[in-house]
Amino acid sequence: MSGTADPRRAGDGTTTRTRLDRGRGALGPALELVHTGRAPTRAVLTAELGVTRATAGAVAAELEALGLIRVDARPGAAAGSQGRPSHRLSVAEDGPVVLAAQVHADGYRAALVGLGGRIVATTPGCEIVDADPAKVLGSVVEAGAELLDRTGRRCVGAGLAVPSAVAEPEGLALNPLHLAWPAGAPVRQIFAERVRAAGITEPAFAANDVNLAALAEHRHGAGRGSRDLLCVATGHRGVGGALVLDGRLHSGSSGLALEVGHLTVNPEGRPCHCGGRGCLDVETDPLAFLTAAGRAPGPEPSLLQQSIDLVREDYTDPAVRTAAEALIDRLGLGLAGLVNILNPDRIILGGLHRTLLRADPERLRAVVADRSLWGRSGGVPILPCTLDHNSLVGAAELAWQPILDDPLTASPPRT
Repeated sequence: MSGTADPRRAGDGTTTRTRLDRGRGALGPALELVHTGRAPTRAVLTAELGVTRATAGAVAAELEALGLIRVDARPGAAAGSQGRPSHRLSVAEDGPVVLAAQVHADGYRAALVGLGGRIVATTPGCEIVDADPAKVLGSVVEAGAELLDRTGRRCVGAGLAVPSAVAEPEGLALNPLHLAWPAGAPVRQIFAERVRAAGITEPAFAANDVNLAALAEHRHGAGRGSRDLLCVATGHRGVGGALVLDGRLHSGSSGLALEVGHLTVNPEGRPCHCGGRGCLDVETDPLAFLTAAGRAPGPEPSLLQQSIDLVREDYTDPAVRTAAEALIDRLGLGLAGLVNILNPDRIILGGLHRTLLRADPERLRAVVADRSLWGRSGGVPILPCTLDHNSLVGAAELAWQPILDDPLTASPPRT
């Protein structure tokens, strides 16, 4: 509980309770509006919810009493403004957190993430991924539990991002191609067991890392305001894709949608782990770029970081530029096909693809426009992802969703 008086006990108790009862169904939508930054003031919250000012006030006060948001009743007025400024709303900086974890080909990391997509604390990245998923997930949860002990924050859930399609409803990692894990590893079950063993009783979730990156960017980053958002990104190895439709992550009938890494962009290209040839996964990922540029991959840092550094620092090198242009052309070919099928209103790129876009934005946009029916008719905005650790933030979004659906579940247990 915050130090703010319980709205059900303030003023005319009967009237306030009535307003709160009327607005009870608005608690979740209100929290999501504040969480995503779309309701910075009580006036905006009132308009977005379509309720009276008094009901919006009662809803905001209840969310504050739950320790989820802060209401500034005395904000400073902007220069030249007239009238009393509306109460400002923000997420509670000292509120509860969720434990977020990410595993990728070059290591794993844990973090504590608050509302608003704010990373409160994070562990140093580990660079060794064991072939036994239980050992890896046990280690990453242990690291997260140590963060909780050190910070003293209350945890309300846990989420995991993995570089594999995760089948629903079982939570199986079907194709962790760039990990030595067995196909079909029950990652959600293992993660949930390790979370419970660490003394965290709240729900635990797991999903594909690029899906989660798209979800995070849609709520807090480059995808905000988009209705139909396509995200394509290199991981530390390979390429993934995700689609947000009408504000919700589209994962298909069983969680396997948008495996864009296995879209063929070079029929005579490299053999792919999936059994095909010339897929985006092996034609436009960090290893493909380093190889095309004639650079032998080093043991450290990660392949992703090596490829990004090469573009940033040596783009004037003819071999590097030629390799980058070849990757851009293949990426553009893949994006054009996706645009023809999906008709998104925005594309965001992550990992090495984000760096290539920044290095030569006009070339990529021209390829997409030339190869896409809809690109010729007006173009689709192509933007770089803006969030650091967006898969971690997306893993946190999984764990926050039950609270966003019903904020009353965030009420701390009675002692």
